[in-house]
Amino acid sequence: MQLAINTADPRPIYVQIMDEVRRAIVLGTLRPEDPLPSVRQLASDLRVNPNTVAQAYRELERAGVAYVRRGQGTFVAAAGTNGTERRALAAGVAERALVEAHRNGVSAEELIDAIRDAARSRDPHTLAEQP
Repeated sequence: MQLAINTADPRPIYVQIMDEVRRAIVLGTLRPEDPLPSVRQLASDLRVNPNTVAQAYRELERAGVAYVRRGQGTFVAAAGTNGTERRALAAGVAERALVEAHRNGVSAEELIDAIRDAARSRDPHTLAEQP
């Protein structure tokens, strides 16, 4: 599982980690009962403080997305695979889009119209390839 964080993103790193785990669940890269990387391993891979990863994992556990098996690590919970995670992911994307639109003087209605226009004009299979 590859997680990516963006230092230019205004969201805290632990939130980015949480979003990346949720994204992997929604996309099917992570399935129920799959282990998450250890705190130390992920912190090393991302070059962040282990406390940051531990905070993300605690929040995922609190949200019911992951659970801890003592002595074995953190695993994806079965409850984390339902439509709630997909809606949460979409809500996060929408929130970031609204913030960016507001910063650029674009109203919510204009943003929605622009998204609909963009969706109509693109092949859905190529959307994932866009930056």
